[in-house]
Amino acid sequence: LRKVWVDGGYRQHLVEHAAALGIDMEITTRTPGTRGFTPIPKRWAVERTYGWLMLHRRLARDYETHPHRSEAMIHLAMTDLMARRLTGENTISWRDPTPAHQSRIPG
Repeated sequence: LRKVWVDGGYRQHLVEHAAALGIDMEITTRTPGTRGFTPIPKRWAVERTYGWLMLHRRLARDYETHPHRSEAMIHLAMTDLMARRLTGENTISWRDPTPAHQSRIPG
């Protein structure tokens, strides 16, 4: 890791500890004066990635007992995401169990 963006709840001593390890830790904050939900650009990228990973059931629960297995499942999930983007194929949502090609056939 070279750079880490963290939430405003982190304290300065953690930033100093990260610097001692050679990690640039940047605390992302809201724009002053904003109210309600406002996506923070750096944090939004992380939350969006978590959302993509949670589409894979095995990653939505803490089934793995070893970190290397979790890492392998993350690699598989991201490979699936990239393959679907390259082929233009949509992910079937758990909300609609009917495949996309069957839902368009007139009955």
